[in-house]
Amino acid sequence: MKQDLSRARIGEEVYFSAIQDPKFKHNSITLHLITPLDEETVTANAILPFLLRKGSRSCPDMTRLEQRLCDLYGASLSADVSKTGEYQILSCSIVGVDDRFALAGEKISAGCAQLLGEIVLDPNIVDGAFPEGDFQLERQYLIDTIQAEINEKRAYALNQCRALMCRGTRLAIPKYGWAEKARALTPRAAAERYRELIRTARVEIIFAGCGSPDGAREEFTRLFAGVSRSPAPFAPAPIVERADQVREETVEMDIAQSKMVLGFRTGAISGKEEMDAVKLMAFLYGGTPFSRLFIHVREKRSLCYYCAARFDQNTGIMMVDIGVEKENRDKAREAILEQLAAVAAGDFSDEELDSAKLSYVNSLRSIPDSLGSLEGWYLSQILRGTQVAPEEEAEAIRRVTREAVVAAAGKVTLDTVYFLTSKSGKEDPAHE
Repeated sequence: MKQDLSRARIGEEVYFSAIQDPKFKHNSITLHLITPLDEETVTANAILPFLLRKGSRSCPDMTRLEQRLCDLYGASLSADVSKTGEYQILSCSIVGVDDRFALAGEKISAGCAQLLGEIVLDPNIVDGAFPEGDFQLERQYLIDTIQAEINEKRAYALNQCRALMCRGTRLAIPKYGWAEKARALTPRAAAERYRELIRTARVEIIFAGCGSPDGAREEFTRLFAGVSRSPAPFAPAPIVERADQVREETVEMDIAQSKMVLGFRTGAISGKEEMDAVKLMAFLYGGTPFSRLFIHVREKRSLCYYCAARFDQNTGIMMVDIGVEKENRDKAREAILEQLAAVAAGDFSDEELDSAKLSYVNSLRSIPDSLGSLEGWYLSQILRGTQVAPEEEAEAIRRVTREAVVAAAGKVTLDTVYFLTSKSGKEDPAHE
């Protein structure tokens, strides 16, 4: 079933979107505050969703907040921070059962919207500051989260390579900011940042589920009517289309298995058809267990423990990351580039292309299976100024030709090589 997106402007840079699918029993409402990544504000922004999740002026403690959620038939709240291109996205969500399951005819969706609106627009700020106890807990959690990134070496290497590729731009700014800036935060500074964000951020509210979005839309229209807004204009920087030279960085650390990440620029992409070709090319190249990288670099030549490619259409960056023994570094790098050259030369079978298409289409089919993935899909569409349903995307992928994939691979240039390896030179891959 195709899920249609309905969309309305309900305030100054405030938008309400709805995706309806009768197979669900619940409705999800998420309010996203979208703001440009900025070194001075990114860390203060990152703590805000989790402070807001603590309650509102009408529910200033967890006991009263939980009571409200119980009254809404066990609705649940969550908060998140994410990053898309040059934007930081601060999200607060509520999920509740649909109105038709209410025993006494309660308007659960409107009640969920009201509670979420109170949490975001009327938080528990007293005398110009967030409560000290809540603030201390969430600040420490933020610091721990930032510092824990290094514990997951694969993700750490990917992030470090991306930061190196995008040094000096917003794309290099981490979504949570920096631990030292988190330590310098105060309850009052966080409250001041909250007020500025509510005034200037773009707001995207997404309703996803089986019920009617009308009650939620009316509630948010009412709530934002009383909010003073002055959204700041922002234009993302142009995507870097190609690499003029290869940057390399080697970092030594106490690790059991070396990680290597190759960052590529995917060239000028004009229109959706070319974008679809790049996405499929990346899938064929290294996006599946039967991709060129997996079969030829990992399986046939045993040069790495894992090997995958991923493409970010928001940045025009494709990254290949591998787990590798130090002595196989150069051989693995050469093999990775050989497989890219093979795709650019059309040296792949029709069966490989069809398998890549099928795998990509199957991944798209799973999107409507959950409210979270459905909402995430359409948010990404909204941010790119499109409204393509997963089913439409699948049809577009099926239409991509061999020639388009070859042309896409031919535009790819290597930009950065990041190598994370052991200090001693002695590695024990079994421990990582």
